[in-house]
Amino acid sequence: MKVLFTFRVKTSFREKITEQYPHVEFMYTTSIEEVSLEDVDVIATEGEDLTPEIIARANALKWVMLAAVGVDTLPLEALQEKGVIVTNSRGVHKMPLAESVLAHLLSLERGLPGIYQRQVEKRWKLDAIPGEVNGSTALVVGTGEIGGEIGRLLQAFNVHTIGCNRSGRKCASMNETISFPEIMGKLPEVDYVISVLPSTPDTRWIYQPEHFEAMKNSAIFINVGRGDAVKEQIIIDALQNNEIRHAVLDVFETEPLADSSLLWELPNCTVSPHMSSLSDQYIKRSLGIMETNLAKWLAGDKELVNKVDLSKGY
Repeated sequence: MKVLFTFRVKTSFREKITEQYPHVEFMYTTSIEEVSLEDVDVIATEGEDLTPEIIARANALKWVMLAAVGVDTLPLEALQEKGVIVTNSRGVHKMPLAESVLAHLLSLERGLPGIYQRQVEKRWKLDAIPGEVNGSTALVVGTGEIGGEIGRLLQAFNVHTIGCNRSGRKCASMNETISFPEIMGKLPEVDYVISVLPSTPDTRWIYQPEHFEAMKNSAIFINVGRGDAVKEQIIIDALQNNEIRHAVLDVFETEPLADSSLLWELPNCTVSPHMSSLSDQYIKRSLGIMETNLAKWLAGDKELVNKVDLSKGY
């Protein structure tokens, strides 16, 4: 059996799995195009290096281990046609992403951007009295592991949490849960709208101008899911028309965000360069999932952790 890693892993991990599985041949590259793939059984990848052409070359490929969560960069049709199993690293992002969301909310409510700016200017006087997260209401759109962790942390700050998913299925860390069609009815009630949606046909461009028009003028919109949930011009219009107080955007329609985008300049917009999920613990957690699945695979157990439904895209 051959397993190919196409991203950098520490020498200590290589030595560990080589000793643990002496009958498995482990290969490592950062340029998959230059590797012979005909007899590779498993590819461990961050996803962006896989193309339909690569999949076609990998005649023996049975399983792709993804060191990421979103599968929208993968050649899904080619993988489905070949019957390749795909597992992802669902769960590894939830701690850093939830902490990032909470950090942004606390920063905006407690006036941290103004504190930093006044220090530069050596200015003592406050521009405005800061608010509180305590006692607010948050709508978390997307109640997977990340959304659930966001809800858990928010509840610790006495925030009423409303989860939103496709079916309205209940989530333990939400005070209440609604389905996608019910979003419009809740928007006038909430202080924060936090989007944690993946990129799927059901979620693409889900937010329209009427959603922002329905929000409180004091609302904060945060998108840490995927950039194709909302057109950037819709957010720009909402911010310029003061339909919402602030937007925190970690993902964008086109990345990197163009220098010409007005989002860089709007005072009520925070641009985060797709970094909210980054952590020095990320690869360690991903490799832990891969180790668990590799042990299952070699034992003949195909009930793998984080198996992706390629037809649904998650």
